[in-house]
Amino acid sequence: MTLSTQQIRASLSDGLLSFPISDFDETGAFSPETYRQRIEWFIEHDVSAVFVAGGTGEFFSLGLEEYKQIVQIAVETVAGRVPVIASAGRSVSEAKVFVKAAEEAGCDGVLLMPPFLTECPEDGILEYASQIMQSSPIQFIYYNRGNGILGAENVKTLAERNPNLIALKDGVGNIAALNDTIKTVGDRLVYIGGVPTAEIFAEAYLSIGVNTYSSAVFNFMPEMANRFYKALRAGDRETVTSIIQNFFIPFCRLRDEKKGYAVSLIKAGAQLIERSAGDVRAPLTMPTAEQKARLQSLIKANA
Repeated sequence: MTLSTQQIRASLSDGLLSFPISDFDETGAFSPETYRQRIEWFIEHDVSAVFVAGGTGEFFSLGLEEYKQIVQIAVETVAGRVPVIASAGRSVSEAKVFVKAAEEAGCDGVLLMPPFLTECPEDGILEYASQIMQSSPIQFIYYNRGNGILGAENVKTLAERNPNLIALKDGVGNIAALNDTIKTVGDRLVYIGGVPTAEIFAEAYLSIGVNTYSSAVFNFMPEMANRFYKALRAGDRETVTSIIQNFFIPFCRLRDEKKGYAVSLIKAGAQLIERSAGDVRAPLTMPTAEQKARLQSLIKANA
């Protein structure tokens, strides 16, 4: 049974949001049993919501049947303990199919990804998102990123057109623009930090009222991710600064060495702590042995 809108909003407003990687076996096929174990492991580590088949979960490379397995396993494993949010995107017609699958599995909401490839005018993005949101009563979070970026007034319009839009996930990191949106739209929406390695923006997010964010590194360093989040919310600047200096800055420098490493390094980290989910799928590539060694050193130094 899905949670109420109030329960979902509360979970998205306070607490660490987790984005599990998707499990693939040595042949590259989806691995249901290890994925089930991963979701249970996530829940055991104090998260407020689980976002499955998202960017970190390689939504862009999943087939529909794999996606259906992922959302079903997640809902069954989480069993109502926290909200389960799936993803949808690509074309309008494809997105509606993914939304329907998430709804039928019992997911509590859908993170709507931007359309792929082509540059999009904002009025077209409004229509794209509205057509998808109006195809289902499920709760939606709009991911403001890539070629699907909406300004403050258009976010307000999207919210007015679609009562089941409950949150905006920022994937840009433009604090001035996000502050404009928050002040324009107000508490009609919940606001989530969602740039890659969002912890590096966490202090700036918090300063404008964005209390939580997506944590990808939770996949291999859940204790540190939780320690950082709790220190952030408690105003423990010394701990926050230390973790940023010792882990997140060198991690982001490593991430920036190659496109796609925001996902690839997370899968490498999972392998290094012996919770492998296999390799990423093309067009992404895995880090080199030397880069994995540096990641291993970061993990050991900050565990």
